[in-house]
Amino acid sequence: SEKLKEILYGEQFIAKKKVKDYYFGFTENDKYQGFIKKNHLTNQTVKADHIIIHDKTRLFRSNKINSKLKGFLYLNSKVKVFQKKKLFSNIGKYWIENKNLCPLTRFKNNDFFKNLKTFKKTKYVWGGNTSDGIDCSGLVQELMKSINQKCPRDSKDQLKFYKHKVSLKDIKKGDLLFWKGHVAIAINKNELIHAYGPRKKVVVMKLNKVIQELEKKSLKLLSIKRPKK
Repeated sequence: SEKLKEILYGEQFIAKKKVKDYYFGFTENDKYQGFIKKNHLTNQTVKADHIIIHDKTRLFRSNKINSKLKGFLYLNSKVKVFQKKKLFSNIGKYWIENKNLCPLTRFKNNDFFKNLKTFKKTKYVWGGNTSDGIDCSGLVQELMKSINQKCPRDSKDQLKFYKHKVSLKDIKKGDLLFWKGHVAIAINKNELIHAYGPRKKVVVMKLNKVIQELEKKSLKLLSIKRPKK
């Protein structure tokens, strides 16, 4: 069936009922409903206290840089730190470099643009929420997560969620442009960045060019919203 979104490590999923090898429920953060495989969940009893602030953060078998790699975690994943050494922190089975972690109590970032580099040229994947694949509304949601702001998953809900409307002539860096089924982020008055299906990746484009391209597909610009900073 259709993939709706990806859930990052450490995000809470509230399971409502079991259906064969799946649980039906919703994500605690944005109340997004869907099915998830049972073996992709763990009944976590400890609360996460750190957040991953760099993408594709490597997991190590021990607290040594030359120890065996055991995969990685994505930007905005949340973990529980059990032990902290000079350079590494233990999160259970694995260790993470301290430079890639931030305590949730000290997590403060007001500029989501510094995380845009994580997603530039990322391939377009419907329902994606990581730098291995992302869609237009997933990009907006992950960037908002990176500045500790709640944000709905789908563009139609993001359009309703953000209330501060601005005109095209007053657009500035960080404003969100909405079409039916699509959202983009203004870089300045002339350019935007978005996960764009026709280009199959996250791209920077001229704002007017995108408006014209979508108008040819009978998609008119619905609104421009300014998220609260």
